[in-house]
Amino acid sequence: MKRTNGWLAVLLVGLAAGPMPCWAWGATGHEWISGIAIEKLPESIPAFVRTPAAIADIAVMGRELDRSKGAGRTHDAERDPGHWVSLADDGSVLGVLPLDELPDTREQYDTLLRAKGFTQYKAGYLPYSIVDGWQQLRKDFAYWRAAKKGAETAASAEERAWFEADLRLREKLTLRDLGVWSHYPGDASQPLHVSVHYEGWGPYPNPHDYTTKDFDAYFEGEFVRDNLVRSAVAAEVGPYQSCGCSIEDRTKTLLLATLAQVDPLYALEKNGGLKAGDPRGIAFTNARLAAGATAVRDMIVDAWLASADTPVGYPMVNVRDIESGKIRATRELFKGD
Repeated sequence: MKRTNGWLAVLLVGLAAGPMPCWAWGATGHEWISGIAIEKLPESIPAFVRTPAAIADIAVMGRELDRSKGAGRTHDAERDPGHWVSLADDGSVLGVLPLDELPDTREQYDTLLRAKGFTQYKAGYLPYSIVDGWQQLRKDFAYWRAAKKGAETAASAEERAWFEADLRLREKLTLRDLGVWSHYPGDASQPLHVSVHYEGWGPYPNPHDYTTKDFDAYFEGEFVRDNLVRSAVAAEVGPYQSCGCSIEDRTKTLLLATLAQVDPLYALEKNGGLKAGDPRGIAFTNARLAAGATAVRDMIVDAWLASADTPVGYPMVNVRDIESGKIRATRELFKGD
């Protein structure tokens, strides 16, 4: 019990310095992660997501959530904590809430943290940003599938025209939602964005004498831009791998894998591995960016596969029933008042 209280006291000292900064990778890193993820999609994903134009647009949209910073106090105070989560060395949020015990909603998450003296805004809520955006993408894909089938089975030219217009709208919305959301799994691949050691090691036990100076901005921005090559990152992204798990579990796995790289990153910095041109730093950072692109790509495929069993319309019906012909998609199904 005393060890827990001591840990919390140290943690509170660290947090008193101010909120965590919310930049993960710079523009270059995020563009690479989002663009490479789309390039690595299998052909089973609809072609409108995989066109050269879509790849270019999604790559740029991957950094959009950083470009929107400074929109206003209300905007930034609510959204900035969605880019990170402060995990202690044991993998728990702020040392008080294990990842395996994260509830379904941010309201429940905040309630649990407040009972421990923290809030979601002090802890960060990156896991929820990833899951929330993924669920929207799954829904986008579901409506696209339903609209496509609706156009194929329309009872009249007027109904077909309506579904074709809706299909075009669904494609625009899906690309936008996918591109902007892809920023968050990218954030989750940057070690300093999933750890309490985000601006130097901080006021924690430091047996390896790691730096207490902030090197986050240099690592994620200048080092990536000046030392890495996009094709080398892309070469490290293998084929899609199903985890046979929920998006919540895939997200936790990503976060813990990234957290495991915090100590190696600090050791790399201590040993000079982040100096310009150092092959050790280049190899490490290539792997982290590739991990981000892999996560985005795999989650997109998961969303597409899950969309077949997603309800749409009103009253809601399962997409699988529409695609199988059990239920015919009609305009009324999607325009209920």
